[in-house]
Amino acid sequence: MQGTLGSTRASIQTWAVAALAACSMFAAPAFAQTAPKVDRPDVKPGDQWQFKMGGNARAPELDLTWVVTSVTAADIKAMENGKPLLLTTDLNQVESPRRKDSDLRLLSFPLEVGKAWTYVNDYVFKDTGTKGQQKYSVVVLAYEKVRVPAGEFDAFKLEAKGTFSGMAYVGPVAGSSSRTYWYAPAARAIVKDEVNDPYRGQYGTELISYRLQP
Repeated sequence: MQGTLGSTRASIQTWAVAALAACSMFAAPAFAQTAPKVDRPDVKPGDQWQFKMGGNARAPELDLTWVVTSVTAADIKAMENGKPLLLTTDLNQVESPRRKDSDLRLLSFPLEVGKAWTYVNDYVFKDTGTKGQQKYSVVVLAYEKVRVPAGEFDAFKLEAKGTFSGMAYVGPVAGSSSRTYWYAPAARAIVKDEVNDPYRGQYGTELISYRLQP
């Protein structure tokens, strides 16, 4: 009897190990599929996005429309509400009607979960005349679904944290801030962001609608 029970237990243990091994074999491809490595988007003239930005008295609501006018190996030219907008080929803003940046590297392709980088950016806010420098670290946290007025997207969740210092019309400014944002490959854009800033408070941007060229 003891020999029979021992043989049965051994069989069960062998089956359990085999089952776990089989599960692990299937789990790896599934994870790779849900967390892809994504290259730079193929932005085309005529691509356009509508965003709503704002959230408090210090960061009032703005309706922004971006329309791409030309794409080269060096940059992307577009219009923001009918005024010139310059982007890098990684879709980072260089100059808009609202601000000017030397290296605002919110995106760095290819994107994949776990990727991290740092950047130092000299900036000018045109609405207040504030000038300064940002030193930030960015990490790609996850690949998940996010819902905005334009729809539901599979998106990379990124977080940028760092410090800034500069000069505004009220005098010297300095501090730390953070930004969490979601890049959706299907929309070729950051579809949502949430900013926590000691001077402008908490505010964000969401994609309202978009139209891409095939």
